[in-house]
Amino acid sequence: MNGSLHVGLAALGAAIGVGLIGMKASEAVGRNPDASTKILVQSILAIAFAEAIVFYALFLVR
Repeated sequence: MNGSLHVGLAALGAAIGVGLIGMKASEAVGRNPDASTKILVQSILAIAFAEAIVFYALFLVR
């Protein structure tokens, strides 16, 4: 029971993090369209790191 709570909280945190990253990346591209490639690369890396938290919670909590 307690492990599923940790995984659920990790998934919730990752979802909120991915949403914030997407929101701020959209704002950044809107302010500076010439830097859209750099912003895209950085946001994809940040999203991957945010989603990795869920995998850590899944594999470490048993």
